[in-house]
Amino acid sequence: MNVVLWVVAGLLALVFLMAGIPKVRRTPQQLEESGMGAVAALGSGAKVIGALEILAAIGLILPPLTGIAPVLAPIAAVGLILLMAGAMVTHLRRGESKSVGMNIVLMLLAAFVAWGRFGPYPFG
Repeated sequence: MNVVLWVVAGLLALVFLMAGIPKVRRTPQQLEESGMGAVAALGSGAKVIGALEILAAIGLILPPLTGIAPVLAPIAAVGLILLMAGAMVTHLRRGESKSVGMNIVLMLLAAFVAWGRFGPYPFG
């Protein structure tokens, strides 16, 4: 199970790193043009969300890999759960219900990592 948790955490880290970098680097207009209308509507808040996604991606992998404060990994997973809850609310308010499915999948994967690392499979 430890390997499965590492793989899921790695995939989540990759997804959120790839999602967060453009939000930090691009303007709201560029985000709108690239199909990230919900994020672009947040204006400068998009940069904050992008930074949180990048920090969570790092938090999922780096602390347990280095052995320094590995409890930060499940905390990062909980942060992603909260981010995905906010993303779902934003998409639903904008009438973008098709985007909610991916948010649910990512939220469930983050919940799996949080459960596993807080529960029966913590880092030793």
